[in-house]
Amino acid sequence: MGTAAWKLLGTGGAILAGVLATKVVNLVWAKTGHDEINPKNPDAPLAKALAYAAVTGLAVGAARTFTERKAAQYYRSSAGHLPKEIKDQPVS
Repeated sequence: MGTAAWKLLGTGGAILAGVLATKVVNLVWAKTGHDEINPKNPDAPLAKALAYAAVTGLAVGAARTFTERKAAQYYRSSAGHLPKEIKDQPVS
C-alpha cells in the first residue's frame, strides 16, 4: 500500500465523512423543528447561525477524525506500518 492509497483512504474518506455529517446535521436540524438557515446570510439571526455553525463544525470534525483514524488503522493492518504522514508527526 502506497502514498496514493493513503491519500485516497485518508483524504477521500475525510471529505466524504464531512459531506455526510453535514447532511445528517441538516436532517436533524430540520427534524428538531428549526427553520432552515443559511449562516452566511446576514439577515439570519446571529445566535441561530452560530449555533448551526457550532453543531455542524463539531459533527464534521468528529466524523473526519473518526474516518481518518479508521483509515490509518486499515493502512497499518494492510501495510504493516502507519503512513509516513502520520508516522512523522509527534503524538502528544
